[in-house]
Amino acid sequence: MPRDFSETKLLDRLIVRPGRKVKLAKDFSTSWKEGRAFDKRQAAERLRDGVQLLSEFQSKLYAQNRYALLVTLQAMDAAGKDGTIKHVMSGLNPQGCRVTSFKSPSAEELDHDYLWRHVKVLPERGHIGIFNRSYYEEVLVVRLHPEYLEKQQLPPEVKGRKIWQRRFEQINNFEKYLSENGIVVLKIFLNVSKEEQRQRFLARIDEPAKNWKFSPADAKNRLLWDRYMEAYEDCFSHTSTPWAPWYVVPADDKKARNYLIARTVVDLLENLGLRYPKADREALKLKKKLK
Repeated sequence: MPRDFSETKLLDRLIVRPGRKVKLAKDFSTSWKEGRAFDKRQAAERLRDGVQLLSEFQSKLYAQNRYALLVTLQAMDAAGKDGTIKHVMSGLNPQGCRVTSFKSPSAEELDHDYLWRHVKVLPERGHIGIFNRSYYEEVLVVRLHPEYLEKQQLPPEVKGRKIWQRRFEQINNFEKYLSENGIVVLKIFLNVSKEEQRQRFLARIDEPAKNWKFSPADAKNRLLWDRYMEAYEDCFSHTSTPWAPWYVVPADDKKARNYLIARTVVDLLENLGLRYPKADREALKLKKKLK
């Protein structure tokens, strides 16, 4: 999966630099044309290479049993979270990978802190966990829908304007704790344009096979687009850290989106220095006996 200089430069541009105040429309593109290093056909070819490399790195991750990888996918509706999981993670061994989709919390989950249901499904060592949405909904959707916050039955003294700043700090500390215990956190935002979302919503309505994907809530959230962008910008500005930075991936073109995510995951795993464990003395003795 070779890279040239222009590709490396493009991947670097996906990162939200820690401490940087983000403006999505200004700082990150939704389109593959921005900084394009190769065309769609090449993106599809490189995705195949990336899926193969992911499979190889997963085997080493599982065998070494030292690290775990948590991939968090956040996005507006129709940005392609399900498609990303389907195409990018297609080569992973299900034995060492689990995908968790977080819907509205249950009554039991509301009786716990907001991180509880996520902690329960963290990946164990040697495994890859994929969160389709995550605890970041608590500073995004919940922030724009006060009625969701009311359902959490929080003490009055912890509410108010500072609740979001406190949650940013709590999430940063949580992710630092994970990283210091061998769980590598990779956070990816699929950056789709409002126009592309409109086209995908229409496809969901027009195509019978996609009808199930559309809900009235999707249309309602679309009316809050600008407020969602502001919430995402505030979130990225406060929670992109040295131990768990955000990656903003252009999502208008599906092939480019999938390749860039595969490349990002491969780069991260490659930097862990994963190796198959060497045979111990007992295994070597057994080898001699078998000969």
